[in-house]
Amino acid sequence: MTSMTPASTPPWRRERRAHFPGVPAWGLATTRQSPEPFQVSPLAEVTRQWAWDGSDGTGVRVCVVDTGVDGCHPKIGGLERSLEVVSGDGGELLVADCHPVDPAGHGTACAGVIRSIAPGASLTSLRVLTDGKTGTGDALMAGLRWAVDEGFDLVNLSLSTTRSGFRESLHELADRAYFRRCLLIAAAHNMPVVSFPWTFSSVVSVASHDEADPMTYYYNPAPPAEFHARGVRVPVAWPGGREIRSTGNSFAAPHITGICALILSKHPWLTPFQLKTVLYLAADNTMTRTTP
Repeated sequence: MTSMTPASTPPWRRERRAHFPGVPAWGLATTRQSPEPFQVSPLAEVTRQWAWDGSDGTGVRVCVVDTGVDGCHPKIGGLERSLEVVSGDGGELLVADCHPVDPAGHGTACAGVIRSIAPGASLTSLRVLTDGKTGTGDALMAGLRWAVDEGFDLVNLSLSTTRSGFRESLHELADRAYFRRCLLIAAAHNMPVVSFPWTFSSVVSVASHDEADPMTYYYNPAPPAEFHARGVRVPVAWPGGREIRSTGNSFAAPHITGICALILSKHPWLTPFQLKTVLYLAADNTMTRTTP
């Protein structure tokens, strides 16, 4: 059997294998077909140097699902694409190309944080919010579904919904993304309320800490927020070429997204649970981390 190479189509993006007679669905008849070799990275000695030293995010595609991104901002450095969720002629929601602008600033701020950590990553903007605060759950679902189907490696979600009616469909979509190796990095709500999707175990959920180092982050052993990253008085890009300081979990999430881009750029065959493991082992408060 031919061995897999990184240049070939990865297993999570292929059609499902045919079922074998006499073997339960989702099973593998190993007596008739050998298990597929898989490009793995040994995780026995995970340090920050192993995880991302020398990486700049090149080869990793990131989608920022937000208010849009000012693609002309010097701290953004251009976008692969800029899109928005719009209503079609029949009232259905569609994803269409649009000018790389941000009427609110929130998406530009998040994209700028990602770019500052992983300058080589490819960024795509997908606008699902209008003024940084409002949007519909249907627009979020349409945009997120498109991002998952497009095969992005990482999706930054510095937003959430408190509407329980979207919980089930969002949960299904988050699981679908997980199994397609499209990892969702979701900001925890700034208020102590129940919202989604950051509370799902299939995403990487992020809340803030108040230190200034953008590469300092902590594992949180008391989920649903799994990690804490910089999110207090963060210098962020703002439309019109400006820079402001802002606070919120919205800006903690893209710090982790940027770090994930560095890791995947260096270790492109890591699956979501492996990537979470690397994040855990390389966190500043885990006993196994060795300072390079």
